[in-house]
Amino acid sequence: MKKILLILAGIILTIIPFKEKKEDVIIPDESIRLRVISNSNDELDIKKKLELKTYLEGILYNLIKDVSSKEEANEIIINNLDEINNRIYSFLGNGNYKLDYGQNFFPSKVYKGVVYKEGMYDSVVVTIGNGNGSNWWCVLFPPLCLIEDNDTTTDVEYKLFVSRIIDKLR
Repeated sequence: MKKILLILAGIILTIIPFKEKKEDVIIPDESIRLRVISNSNDELDIKKKLELKTYLEGILYNLIKDVSSKEEANEIIINNLDEINNRIYSFLGNGNYKLDYGQNFFPSKVYKGVVYKEGMYDSVVVTIGNGNGSNWWCVLFPPLCLIEDNDTTTDVEYKLFVSRIIDKLR
């Protein structure tokens, strides 16, 4: 009887998925990213990086919140680079950083099971100090940076009744 149940469960389990399939989050080709790299992975450097990224999100979001194209967002960012630079300088209280806008390298990133490929992307990148610490990035245009902060879902694995039976028989 155990063997029959195991065989039936195996057949059913190969037909019906164990886990709800999540759609891959695809970053549009027409996007601009924001990336902040900390000086080091020291606790204070990481804290500074996170504070700066929050500060920059607000500034940059307000600049491009009403735009409808990448070209328009690009023009606004270029026209405001001096102001963005001045605000970063004021926020950090020193000039120990580098601001880049254009094509910048991004390492691969895995977030909630989705792999974002490494490559060169249009982006605003702020490197604090030596830039030897971990980085944070998101999609600035279209404005996807705030999704993570508002994301209340969790990764849930849905198991079938049959899989529970198999677990009990093991």
